[in-house]
Amino acid sequence: MPTLPSSPTAALGLVVGKFWPPHWGHQLLLETAAAQVAELLVLVYANPDDLRHPAPTRAAWLRELYRGDDAALGPRIGPTPLRIIALTAEADALPPDAAPDLIHCAFVRQWLAHHGYQPSVVFSSEAYGPGLAAHLGAAHVMVDEARRQVPVSGTELKLELGIEMEELPAENPSIFTLNSTLIHPFVAAQYGAVPPTPVPRLVLLGAESSGKTTLCQALAEALDTAWVPEYGRILHEQKNGALAYEDLLYIGRRQLELEDAATPHARGWLFCDTNATTTALYSYYYFHRCDPALQALARVCRARYARTFVCRPTVPFAQDGWRGPEALRQFQHGAILMQLDMLGIPYVLLDGSVEERVAQVRAALG
Repeated sequence: MPTLPSSPTAALGLVVGKFWPPHWGHQLLLETAAAQVAELLVLVYANPDDLRHPAPTRAAWLRELYRGDDAALGPRIGPTPLRIIALTAEADALPPDAAPDLIHCAFVRQWLAHHGYQPSVVFSSEAYGPGLAAHLGAAHVMVDEARRQVPVSGTELKLELGIEMEELPAENPSIFTLNSTLIHPFVAAQYGAVPPTPVPRLVLLGAESSGKTTLCQALAEALDTAWVPEYGRILHEQKNGALAYEDLLYIGRRQLELEDAATPHARGWLFCDTNATTTALYSYYYFHRCDPALQALARVCRARYARTFVCRPTVPFAQDGWRGPEALRQFQHGAILMQLDMLGIPYVLLDGSVEERVAQVRAALG
């Protein structure tokens, strides 16, 4: 069998899979592969496919998981660019999943040749990997075949998420908490699910200049715990206010990751400055549309956060050069309350000084 090139950074790597659903095991595979090649080609396909979240949708999730602050660079893992391509039965004449491995190997070889790709190394976590690599005349690298690093079962995860091939989009999907932590919260949200957390999250919402950031800091200090800043504001300032439509989904995804990163440092509660409900609201406000994946992030906020607090816009308005006019605060406040009511998310209104609002939160928490 061919061996991995001595200079793997000059190689094109290949990963082939269903990614149904993408989980941390898949991410380990991609990240391990990307560390060893100059470019990574990822083919996503299944036949029959998930009717609710088909391969093009799952490929889009993978691209989102690996985009950075600059969307123009495309998805990357470190310095390695990812070329993530979804194949469909209609466009690519896919063999059935149940077809012998040799049929799939021949299909992949023909597809690669037709599109001008010559991978020098195949990465996999499955038994088919060595055979596919040999068929392509490429090296093979097995990644965590025994599932020791990420003990995840795609079949069990499908059952927990209620994924079936015949499943159609639900008009009113249920929101529930998973048992598994082996899936990115962004992906889990697309199925109406929330991974469990050892520390309850409390979120503060509010119009611009309503005091939520100051209150978040004060609450974290008063309760000796951690808090998570509003990533949307960070990116907004970083890009000098020139956010693009695609940045709103990215903000929603990064906010989840920052919350999860802060969780080990929290004691009793984790305070969060803003969540995806407000991010979705701003998407509609600025761009008159909202990515379905961001809508899904907003819907699961009902289960992701143990309590929701809304700051009344009664503190003195502070124009920092990034905010809209003061008169906009009242409209934003009303829109936030309407959205929470429509999503069925209960909330507590906070008013008064910082000290008074801290006392109101503490009283609400008992």
